[in-house]
Order: sequence, then structure tokens, then C-alpha cells
Amino acid sequence: MRTGITGVLACSAALLIAGLPVAGQRAQAPGGLEADWVALFNGKDLTGWTVVGKERWVVDDGTILGESAAGKDGFLKTDKTYKDFHAFLRFKCETPINSGFFYHSDIQEDISKVRFIQVEIDNRIGSHTGGLHGDRTPEGGSSGWIVWPAPELETVIKPYEWNDLLVQVEGKRVRTSLNGVQMIDFTYPNPRNTDGIIALQIHPGKASRIRFKDIWIRDLTVR
Repeated sequence: MRTGITGVLACSAALLIAGLPVAGQRAQAPGGLEADWVALFNGKDLTGWTVVGKERWVVDDGTILGESAAGKDGFLKTDKTYKDFHAFLRFKCETPINSGFFYHSDIQEDISKVRFIQVEIDNRIGSHTGGLHGDRTPEGGSSGWIVWPAPELETVIKPYEWNDLLVQVEGKRVRTSLNGVQMIDFTYPNPRNTDGIIALQIHPGKASRIRFKDIWIRDLTVR
């Protein structure tokens, strides 16, 4: 399924302000956005995150470096769960790579049973970065692609430069923006997963490397 909705989310650019707070502390609201943004990554260590799988996740030069070591799926997941939220991050692919921003997920040591919805990250043109993939079926399989960006948006990604990703999840509505361009605005009629952790992914691949930084979240859920 594809959506042809396009547009510019100027608010994503407003997130690119200098200086990040310590992870878990309340951030000063970026210009044009509401308050209550917090940093999920403190730029120093992986406090608030847990590594799952055999792939390598380390802090390197103020970024989170994910590197394929075992040739299997690897994840870096948050210790907290999130339901409705806005999230922003920057990523830079250093090799051809299939990665992703997972949400409403449950990721345990048995990776074959991962439950997830994924915002695709792939620096190869035509690989639908910003689209949605996943959602575990009752039989234990993945439903595959949920929605793609429109074809004319496939070149928005900067293959080997820093990219800005904004993900907005509010109930059944999901919006993603890449480098200030809205990639999808999709209402998912029957999501199987409506709550869960957030995770960064390395897909199996030879010598895959990706970096993440400036990871912010605004939790919209009152628990």
C-alpha cells in the first residue's frame, strides 16, 4: 500500500538546537514545539538502553554506533515503554544498510519472537525509508510492509550523510518525516501492537555500520 501525501514539517528542523540534556531529564522545548521533550541518549553511555542480540552497540564520539558483528539481527532497546509519542533522531549510514526505528515493540533474547512495528531506515534509494513495516501476526510471522512513502519521496534520504527522522504516533495515526519532508501520514485501522519499547535495529548484513545521535522523545501518554 502506498500513500501520496507529501509536505514539509518545518517543526522537525526546529529540533536541531545545540546542546542536549542528560538522558531522562526534561528538555527545554525546541522552538515551535511544546514542552516535555527529553533526551533518550546522553551522548556518553547507554544509560536507559539494553543491547539484545550479538551485534555491537557502543558509544563512539558522542554517537551510538551500531555495527554488524555476528551477521544476525541486533537491537538496542529502551528500558521504558511508550504508547503515544513524538520522537526525533539523527542517523548516518556508513555502509549500505537495512536498519530501523522500532516502536510498540517487545524484544527479548529469542529474536525469532520479536513483536514490532518498524519505521524503515535504508540508505539504498528505493528502499522505502520512512515507511512502516512489521506488526507480528497471531501465527508468529510478520505482516510485511504496511505503508510506503510515495515514489517521488524515495530520494529524500541522504545515503551517507546525517538524516533527520521525526516519528509521531498518536493512537492509530502515524506520521513520519525525513529531512523535513513528510513521508507518510497513515491511519492504521487494526494495529496488533499499541504499546511497547522503542528500539534501534541492525539487520543481518556484512560489515554494516550506522550511527545515531540527538535522540529525543515527547511522551504523550498519561499512565
